[in-house]
Amino acid sequence: MPHPVPSLKEAYASHFRVGAAVNAKTIHTHADLLERHFSSLTPENEMKWERIHPAEDTYAFSAADQIVLFARDHGMFVRGHTLVWHNQTPSWVFQDALGQSAPRKLVQARLEAHIAEVVGRYRGAVSCWDVVNEAVIDQGEGWLRPSPWRQALGDDYIETAFRLAHQADPGALLFYNDYNETRPEKRERILRLVEHLLDRGAPVHGVGLQMHVSLDDPPVEEMEEAIERYRALGLRLHVTELDVSVYPWVHEPDRPQAPARPYDEEMAERLAARYEDLFRLFLRHRDVIDNVTLWGVADDSTWRDDFPVKGRKDFPLLFDVHHAPKEAFWRVVGVAER
Repeated sequence: MPHPVPSLKEAYASHFRVGAAVNAKTIHTHADLLERHFSSLTPENEMKWERIHPAEDTYAFSAADQIVLFARDHGMFVRGHTLVWHNQTPSWVFQDALGQSAPRKLVQARLEAHIAEVVGRYRGAVSCWDVVNEAVIDQGEGWLRPSPWRQALGDDYIETAFRLAHQADPGALLFYNDYNETRPEKRERILRLVEHLLDRGAPVHGVGLQMHVSLDDPPVEEMEEAIERYRALGLRLHVTELDVSVYPWVHEPDRPQAPARPYDEEMAERLAARYEDLFRLFLRHRDVIDNVTLWGVADDSTWRDDFPVKGRKDFPLLFDVHHAPKEAFWRVVGVAER
C-alpha cells in the first residue's frame, strides 16, 4: 500500500502559511497539488501592469479574477503582486500622446488611477500587496534604481505608491519586495529605504524576501543575519518567491553558465538538504514570518528553466515534473513535524 503523502499546508498550519506562485493555467493543471498543499497564492504575472492594464483605457481582469476566485473557493490567502515595478510596465505609462516623455502630473495621475482601480477591485479579497518591487540597486552609487518611475516622479514615488495602496484598501498589508535581499550591501540599502519610509509615516507593514537561491549560495548564516536585521524594523516578513536553483546563481551575462545536467540522486539529496536548512531557518523566525511562498508549484512549470540560460532545465521546487513529491518535500515536512 503506497505511503500517504502528508499535506504541506497542514504540516505548517501552526507556524505560517505555505504559498505558491500560480497563473491562469496552473490553477487548473496543478489544482490537486494546490488544494492539498498550499494555503496562499500569488499571481505570478497576472496582476503585473502589462497584463492587467495593457492600455490606458483598458483593464484585463479575467486571468487575475480566476486566481482570486480559485483562492476564495479553497479558503486561501492571496498576495497581490505587484503594483509598481520597473519591469513589465507598458511604455505608454511614461509617454504622452506624441510618444514623448509624459509630464510628471500625467504619470502621477496614471499611477493613482491604476492603484485605485486594481487594489479597489480586490479590496477584501487580496489580503496583502507587494506594492513596490525591486526599487533598490544591487551595487554602485546611491541606493535607488534609476527606473522610469523614479525618472518620472522622483524619489518619492515609492512613498506615494504605498499611500495610494493604503487609501484603496486600508485593510490590506503592504510590502516592499526585493531580491538579493540578504547580500550585505543590498540589505543595507533596503533597510535604508524602509527606514526612510517608516520615518515619513508611510503605511509599510512588511518586507518581502524573495529568496531566489541556489544549492550553496547564499549561506544560511547570511540569510539569518538579514532576517534579524529586517525584523528589528518591527515589521512582518514574508518569504515571497522561494526556489532553489540546482545551478550556480549567476546574474552576469558575460560569465560562463553551468551546463545542463540530469536530476540525479546526488542533486536530489543536495536540494533536499538545502530546503531542510531553509525551512529550519524560517521556523526559527516563525514569530515574525507569516508566509512562505514558493515561486511555482512543480518542476514542469518554473521560470528557472530559461533563466539565465535559454532552454536549460532546472529542478527548483518540491514537486517534480510529474507532480510527485521529491525528497526535498519529505525533508520540509519532516522539519515541521519535529
